Order: sequence, then C-alpha cells, then structure tokens
Amino acid sequence: MTRGGWFRVPLPLALLALAALTLTGCSSNPKRPAAREGGTGSGTSWRDNTGLSQFDRYHQRDDSTPDIAAVDFSRIPEPVPVAEPPSRYGNKSPYTVRGETYRVLPSAAGYDERGIASYYGSKFHGYKTSDFETYDMYKFSAASKVLPLPSFARVTNLQNGKSVIVRVNDRGPFVPNRIIDLSLAAAVRIGIWPRGTGLVEVQGIDPAHPDTEPASPAAVTVRTGRQPQLYVQVGAFADAGNAERLAARLRGLRLGTVRVVAASVNGRTLQRVQVGPLPDVDTVDRTTARLDALGLPHASVAIQ
Repeated sequence: MTRGGWFRVPLPLALLALAALTLTGCSSNPKRPAAREGGTGSGTSWRDNTGLSQFDRYHQRDDSTPDIAAVDFSRIPEPVPVAEPPSRYGNKSPYTVRGETYRVLPSAAGYDERGIASYYGSKFHGYKTSDFETYDMYKFSAASKVLPLPSFARVTNLQNGKSVIVRVNDRGPFVPNRIIDLSLAAAVRIGIWPRGTGLVEVQGIDPAHPDTEPASPAAVTVRTGRQPQLYVQVGAFADAGNAERLAARLRGLRLGTVRVVAASVNGRTLQRVQVGPLPDVDTVDRTTARLDALGLPHASVAIQ
C-alpha cells in the first residue's frame, strides 16, 4: 500500500490533535498483518480508544491485508441505496486537512469523477470511521473527501469494467492523486486489490431517484478494448499563449511528453496542459511530487 492519509472530521475538540495524523492509503500490496507489541494485529480485540494519538491508537503500525483466500467475497451482498439522514459527525464543511480545504457536497446526486482509488484493510478493521460507525473491511464501504456521510456511490474499475456499490461512511484518502479509499471487500470485488490502486470512476447515487444514475463509460472501455490513459494536468488556461508557455517550460524539465489539448468547460474553451501518457500510478505520484518541488503545485490526475 502506498502511503497516504485518512482523516475523521469533525471530531470533538480533544481529538483534533490526534486527527492530524491518520489512516494510510494504498498503492502496492499491503503486508500480512503484524501486530504491535501487546496487540493482536487485528484491532478488533481492543476497544477503540479515540482519545489516543494515531500512533498509539492502532495495534498495527502499517496497514495489511488478511488471507483473502479464506473469504468468499462473491457472497458479500452489496448495500442497497436508501435515503439516510446526515451523520452527526464527519459532515463539517468546509474543513481543512494538511493545509488543504475541502467542501462536503450537499448530496451524492450528480457526482461523477474519474481518478485513482486505493483501499484500506486490517489495521483499521473494527475502529471508528469519520461518522463514528465501525469500519468493517468485509463490507462494501468507502472513504471520500467530499461526498456526504453517509451516502452511496457506484465505483467502476475503468480497466476491466467491474463495478460495485459502496456506502460512503468515512473521510479520506488525504494523499495526493487519490479520490476514494475502498474497503478491502470493494477492492477485491472490482479487481484493484492485487496492485493496491486502480483507475476508477466514482458516481454518486441518489436513493430517491436511482434510475438517474449516469451510465458508466467503463462499459465502452471494455467493449472497445481501449485502456484508459493516465496524464498529469498541470494547468488549464483560457489564453492559448499562457498554455504554450507553460508547456514549453515543462518540456525543458524533461518530465515526459507534454501536450496542450482544448476542452469545453461550462461553455468556455480551455487549453489544458498535460504530461503523459504515463505508464502507472507510481510514475504519476513521482511526477506530481517533482512538480510540487519545482513550485508547480496543484497538478491533478486526468484519465482519458
């Protein structure tokens, strides 16, 4: 699993300090469970003490994956979207984590985003989520930075067309280039478990109007055999000259192929400056980290 962040908001005042350090997202295969001294490696055998620091709270130092061969994930039922009242916890908006400010959407209806998914497993199994439910890695759930808690979404693997409905009950992942953290069960169901990350489309579901759920483009990907391509988008400009100047600077940095593509956004034509296509998620992470170090922050992932 790659390193990352997961966060619980809002929290009682006494927990604000511990919340600054949080869950770890995934980017490669997690390790097998390894208990900290005095723990069991599971987290389910101890009562979750949210008054402890993040270092002391979990019995495992690093996240891990249990023996998935012992579980028939195909028999786990998907959640049925239903209208639920907003949770008392986890819906503060706006909120800030690691210097970044996020705003929680009023509902999941209409939400549709492509990006990189990670997942979280044994370390957090049995501990409280952002809305103070208990995380169960054997249920189809997820963490999002912006979807309201609780809400429902369909997550589709853009590389194989597999999808699953998840119940969003957690905040995160607060690491660069990730849009959703899946439970272990959801990651296995759609086939991102072996690598730890995957290219996905996340579509919010409105329980009151489930028939309005947008059709997923992943079906087109599977039919045509065309695999999605990864780019790092460094900027978008109304002025073509500004876009070309940035592109020239990026070419000088030898980060990879640089292109400028026109896109229509809310009736305006923007020139998007992108690096890529890039071969994998690790290359995306290295590229965005280098851009940030060079004073070109806020690069984002584009999947096309």
